[in-house]
Amino acid sequence: MVRILRKPPWLKVTAFSGEGYERVNRMLSDLHLNTVCQAANCPNRGECFNRGTATFLIMGPDCTRNCRFCNIHSGRPGPLDPEEPARLASMAARLELKHVVVTSVTRDDLPDGGAEHFAETIRQLRSELLKATVEVLTPDFRGDRDAIDVVLAARPDVFNHNVETVPRLYSEVRPGADYRRSLELLGQVSGTEGVVSKSGLMVGLGETPEELTRVFEDLAAAGVEVLTVGQYLAPSKDHHPIDRFYHPDEFDSLGEAARACGLRRVFAAPLVRSSYRAEEQLP
Repeated sequence: MVRILRKPPWLKVTAFSGEGYERVNRMLSDLHLNTVCQAANCPNRGECFNRGTATFLIMGPDCTRNCRFCNIHSGRPGPLDPEEPARLASMAARLELKHVVVTSVTRDDLPDGGAEHFAETIRQLRSELLKATVEVLTPDFRGDRDAIDVVLAARPDVFNHNVETVPRLYSEVRPGADYRRSLELLGQVSGTEGVVSKSGLMVGLGETPEELTRVFEDLAAAGVEVLTVGQYLAPSKDHHPIDRFYHPDEFDSLGEAARACGLRRVFAAPLVRSSYRAEEQLP
């Protein structure tokens, strides 16, 4: 029997309503765009939409993988929409974003994993928003170094790839992913001049403090510059169960531990997500 944990008071969030919230929703609907905020049922969606920002989700709503922590629909994706990058850039310009975050579903069905689509999206954003910084949060591209280079060649300001959890839990939580493959991707990104490397972790999946320390050490060794750590919240009873809720004081300790391992910029708190207030995470 799955144990259902009651959310503690520090996980209360802003209601999904308000003038700004409705404005962003209308734009997304009119331009036929997706966000990870909606697809992943992010608890910060109300706050972010009301601030006039969103994290765009490209390459369709359907993911070729089925991670047990994630609310994004798993299924057979359709063809890429070649006009999507331009529409996304148009919305980012209308919102007057100073920092744009773009992520995607995993597209293992595509030869390049969608790398060129990422690159075109970056190019369109550069064309529409001359002064904005651009952050991408990508899948692992199955470890294809050429595909990663395609995205890097478009010169994102921040290249994020989340390791999500500790290696022991990968087979249960992230089937289809590989911890070492993700570390190699981050090492490749970290070796690129002018691009900030970033990663993220969830806690509350059943990891131990010792396992988290080893991940911090691995990320530092890979050259990661920015790390986010937040509380895992199960989207439904069918997803991986929550092992426990970390207290805010514990997140402070995790941040200190990660910095002690050599990670320069660490953002650790219950509602921290890799794209939440991402502009504030820039070095």
